[in-house]
Amino acid sequence: SVEDPAVTKESVHHFFKHVSGNPIKRPAWYFDTSQQGEGLVDVTTHLIDLIQWECFPEQSLDYQQDIEILAARRWPTVITPAQFEKVTGLSEFPEYLTKDIGDDGALRVYANGEIIYMLKDVHAKVSVVWNYQAPPGGGDTHFSIMRGSQANLVIRQGAEENYTPQLYVEPVSGAGGPDFEKALRNGIDKLTATYPGLGLKQKGASWQVVIPDEYRIGHEAHFGQVMERYLQYLIDGKLPDWEMPNMLAKYYTTTAALELARAR
Repeated sequence: SVEDPAVTKESVHHFFKHVSGNPIKRPAWYFDTSQQGEGLVDVTTHLIDLIQWECFPEQSLDYQQDIEILAARRWPTVITPAQFEKVTGLSEFPEYLTKDIGDDGALRVYANGEIIYMLKDVHAKVSVVWNYQAPPGGGDTHFSIMRGSQANLVIRQGAEENYTPQLYVEPVSGAGGPDFEKALRNGIDKLTATYPGLGLKQKGASWQVVIPDEYRIGHEAHFGQVMERYLQYLIDGKLPDWEMPNMLAKYYTTTAALELARAR
């Protein structure tokens, strides 16, 4: 339903953070959505990609038939002059940002957004939030839930997980018990043929999928994997049949949502 979507993905980011132990410096144009783009059409593209891949793997989607935008909204992150100077090194806002400065002298950056939509027969929600700075020890986080008839698959990356993404299998009401555990362990055993070392750890009524560190290759290494996949497509001389229509579906979702959110 709209109130309780089958799939939800939420991503939280921060303008000021430390990368490899050093405070990040961002260019001033990064805060100008007319140059950088709004959050509703930025990080959400990755979340929509994940939903398409997970719900309809290697299936072609028709953006004119398979997608319906049900609701969309956008809101700004407020950046004070002192915060802006800390992250950019500039003591004043550039002239091209004056259009986004409020009466209080702070900058409004429309970096946040939420989309609720139908993808075929699946209710889905994606949201992106840009805070100025993470809490101590924290960083960018990802939350995901995919609701099933017997269990929900949940990814959490909060303080309890030491800001490391962890996957949980949570039985729905009325499920669970010995038969559930047996089926879950059988499923994990099958996956270990491809991913040796996977395990399970019970946490209350839920189960955490224990993922060895060797599979946590990090954000930068993922770019290398994407490049390898692209180069293979280049060698083959063609893309998969689903690649182009699903790219259109992804960008239709973001742009139609932005149009709706701006019209509110």
